[in-house]
Amino acid sequence: MAFSLSDEHTAIRDAVREFGENEIEPVAEKHDREGTYPEALREKAAEYDFVAPTIPIEYGGAGMDKLSSTIVTEELWRADPGIGSAVGSAGFGTDMILEFGDEWMKAEWLPRIAAGETASCSMISEPAHGSNVAGIETVAEKDGDEYVLDGSKMWITNGTVADVGVAMAKTSPGEGHRGITAFLVEMDADGVRTEKIDNKLGIRASDLAEVVLDEVRVPEENVIGEVDRGFYQLMEFFASGRTNVAAQAVGAAQGALDAAIEYANQREQFDQRISEFQAIQHKVAEMATKVEAARSLTYRAATQVEQENQEIAAQYSSMAKLFASEISVEVADEGVQIHGGSGYVTDYPAERYYRDARITKIYEGTSEIQKNIIADRIL
Repeated sequence: MAFSLSDEHTAIRDAVREFGENEIEPVAEKHDREGTYPEALREKAAEYDFVAPTIPIEYGGAGMDKLSSTIVTEELWRADPGIGSAVGSAGFGTDMILEFGDEWMKAEWLPRIAAGETASCSMISEPAHGSNVAGIETVAEKDGDEYVLDGSKMWITNGTVADVGVAMAKTSPGEGHRGITAFLVEMDADGVRTEKIDNKLGIRASDLAEVVLDEVRVPEENVIGEVDRGFYQLMEFFASGRTNVAAQAVGAAQGALDAAIEYANQREQFDQRISEFQAIQHKVAEMATKVEAARSLTYRAATQVEQENQEIAAQYSSMAKLFASEISVEVADEGVQIHGGSGYVTDYPAERYYRDARITKIYEGTSEIQKNIIADRIL
């Protein structure tokens, strides 16, 4: 299947790249070193519709298609994966609200998120359950016209900075994936406790936390969609989420490639720029080829997601996520190698891209999980 970028897609890429070069790159090293969340940058990015860009226009968003939002994610991560993650994840959980939430949820929260006034989070993973969503242990017991949520969520992006979140909990504990329900939870509710995780290898500007739900009471009207149907609702967004991570990986790989090229054209050894050595030229040629292949597969996945062909989208999004994440780490590694000793210190961005790229092989389903999904669809 062929695809091509429209003039609008190209304009979006140019706009995000300009924002990245002017606003993100100058402060990237500082945010990474200090591990600080870039709230001001999130707010500024929202002025250009780069925050949760798929939120429809009627709720204050840009209403971008999937390929457009994929390009936004790619370019944010190209500028800096940590800040790119912080900006790009500000709307986590909004797809669930938009697709299955009541109108009051959309009207109250989507405009604020799109405007950069706040962030949202998606509370799925737990200390003992990552890839196995059906195994979550957080429970929600009905008590009159309320539900009482108890459990612990781990690796929650935006956990300490979000004002609202979508929490997955067992309403029928003995039913596995058939007993999970999605709830809208305000993060300042009684019983919600968050603890920032700040000892991360990479994407240090992005907020990550453990969230404890200790007898958190939410009104019955805060159920998103149908009771016991949360897992099936969540499945509708797996392909989109994996395509998004593929775009992150492509962006990180392109950023690492750009940094390597810039360094190779400046660094001199044996009275010539190292970019004139065939060994370096071959490395760059292989890196560029791999990045472009990953980009093409990612864009193809985005196109399938937009066409809402779930079976095909599931296959290609897993392929894109697998391939792009693996390539991202390879390219970032070669970027460090081209820098030599300079790639091992924080004076240059090569080591940051190397650290940041690694997460793309883990979240939204590990590389091993993606291989299982792909095999299930082609065997």
